Amino acid sequence: MAKIVTLGEIMLRLSTPGYERFVQADSFDVCYGGGEANVAVSLAGFGHDVSYVTKLPENEIGESALQALRREGVDCSFIARGGERLGIYFLETGASVRPSKVVYDRAHSAIAEASPSDFDFDVIFEGADWFHFTGITPAISDAATEVTRAALKAAKRHGVTVSCDLNYRKKLWSSEKAKSVMTDLMQYVDVCIGNEEDAQKVLGFVPGDTDVTKGKLELAGYEAMFRAMQEKFGFRYVVSSLRESFSASDNAWSAAIWDGKEFYHSKTYKLHIVDRVGGGDSFAAGLICGLAEGKSAAEALEFAVAASALKHTIPGDFNHVTRGEVLALAGGDGSGRVQR
Repeated sequence: MAKIVTLGEIMLRLSTPGYERFVQADSFDVCYGGGEANVAVSLAGFGHDVSYVTKLPENEIGESALQALRREGVDCSFIARGGERLGIYFLETGASVRPSKVVYDRAHSAIAEASPSDFDFDVIFEGADWFHFTGITPAISDAATEVTRAALKAAKRHGVTVSCDLNYRKKLWSSEKAKSVMTDLMQYVDVCIGNEEDAQKVLGFVPGDTDVTKGKLELAGYEAMFRAMQEKFGFRYVVSSLRESFSASDNAWSAAIWDGKEFYHSKTYKLHIVDRVGGGDSFAAGLICGLAEGKSAAEALEFAVAASALKHTIPGDFNHVTRGEVLALAGGDGSGRVQR
């Protein structure tokens, strides 16, 4: 199995019970999550040796986040301690024609005010095979951007494969700043992952006449976009999840990949959604799992899409599925019949 490192922010998630709106709730359901932490948990569940890098406050909430990761088999030995607070996000889960909503409370979090000196990246990447980060981490703060850049430089010094999920978050930064920062960081990236909004808002590429809000995908547009992105940045793989949103409750879910020679589109799953938060992270983890294990681009993509389809049925940020369950779904068993 591969030795994989992820870097980012884990947050306290406070979500309204069931499908209540914020104004209705007098309590919140509690769990922990965040882009790269979700990826780390998925990969650990698939049997890989995964280290998560972040900074957590030295208080009971920071300790609770740490224990949440440890319970999932993630190596936390490189996590720095200190800073003022753990970031929080509030989630109101949508249904039918009402979208989900997220409110952030993450200013001045420990990782947002961390510095490269908090981490010995040459030690962290010693013997590592893969490094994953998302566009969320540099969006948190200028300090987090510098931590990300230091990690990327060290990863390249150690010959580590780097993947990035572009993950544009308009509540964290503008498209203009995202383009400025992320375009520079792409020089270190081997595997670029993102959806149509990420490609446009972060790197300035548009996939033809695709309109996911109307359930309209133009695959030829994605292929042309992938070719252009690879030509500009030299990516080894360009990958996009493809979500067709019919409502907050019902989506179609697939993905596409370009390896420099062939364009491949996965099978499509029709999803009735329980919790879509972490869906993209579970997709990235499945893709990394497949590619790190030497699977073909098509095989890795089918594994990733199946893993993510299952995540949409699970409450919380983390994808609590087994490798066997993913392989069964990818192999065609999506009946949902009771297992007994």
